[in-house]
Amino acid sequence: MAKPLTRADLGIWLINLDRDADRRANMERQLDAMGLNYMRFPAIYGKDHVDALAKRADAAAYARNMGSPILPGKMGCYASHIAVWEAFVASDREVALILEDDVIFHDDFLDSLDIALAGSAHWDTLRFNCVRAKLPVSQGRLGRYTLNAYIGPFTGNATYLLKKDVAQRILPNLWPQTRAFDHELNRFFKHDFRQFGLEPFSSHVDDGNVSSITGTNFALVGKFKWYHRLRHYRLKAMNYFRRAAWLARKNRLLPRRTPMQLNQE
Repeated sequence: MAKPLTRADLGIWLINLDRDADRRANMERQLDAMGLNYMRFPAIYGKDHVDALAKRADAAAYARNMGSPILPGKMGCYASHIAVWEAFVASDREVALILEDDVIFHDDFLDSLDIALAGSAHWDTLRFNCVRAKLPVSQGRLGRYTLNAYIGPFTGNATYLLKKDVAQRILPNLWPQTRAFDHELNRFFKHDFRQFGLEPFSSHVDDGNVSSITGTNFALVGKFKWYHRLRHYRLKAMNYFRRAAWLARKNRLLPRRTPMQLNQE
């Protein structure tokens, strides 16, 4: 029986571009105030590595799956998360807290982190915030929080926990890039892992509508016209069914409200 996870098992990686010193300073202030030590990973700036990253991406599949052309920033973000996963797998830590550099932590973040670690038997990856989290299905209660699966899109990778054995198993299947990284992880039905969210979320993202990935106010995002996105819409609809089917196979589709056991695996 595996031992329960604690902060002693935790490694924290912060993904941060060299040019974004102000963001790093803001994250450092918050993490220091919580007594959390972190390792900074210099994010991969897509525009500086576009040729190399393009060789590891399927642009046609990305356009079909996302309904928009692949951006250098999306490639850099994807590669950055994978590189952090690789660094985590090579480390002596059993669980990783992976952070992007535009997170605002709520007053209860440390409580939620400790409860998540104590309840680690019940999840494989766990998010503490989201961009979208549609059609939640309660898996039960972890302390004062609800552990949710999602039939709809569950996106955003700004603050999440990842177990080492899960990273080791999934890493070989993440190239070539055919989606944004959070959309790839949202295919938990393909990779066969438990991706959940802990609600109410104990952090949120505030990038001031300025992003090196999507530009100011998403100015770099150019979606195709609707009639060129029909395959994308069909795929989105099918993924609702695929997520629901995976949850049904795992006996997780019906909501549960009962308390889940902590501090034991």
